[in-house]
Amino acid sequence: MSSPTTIWIVILALALGSFALRFSFLGLIGGRPMPDWLLRHLRYAAVAVLPGLVAPLILWPAANNGELDPARLFAAGLTLAVGLVTRNVLAAMAAGAFALYATLGGMALAGF
Repeated sequence: MSSPTTIWIVILALALGSFALRFSFLGLIGGRPMPDWLLRHLRYAAVAVLPGLVAPLILWPAANNGELDPARLFAAGLTLAVGLVTRNVLAAMAAGAFALYATLGGMALAGF
């Protein structure tokens, strides 16, 4: 086990590092106009975060000890399809949630 002093030093170092990263972008550059090419690339940053968070939950779900799950793959595929067709994030998320609930409920009833 680590000592409480070591843990607090690590917490403070991480807090300072996190603040320095945010301040370098927001505090130092926040008041200046950014070039168009940078603004164009920053538009896609938020869109890239969600797949990065969701992909491990689909490919290596902790609920199945890291084994691939057909219910989660189906729900992810349906979410992607609904999102591409409707261009509506909320509709895609609702369809995926319903598909996951329906397939996991169906699999539980079937004994899987």
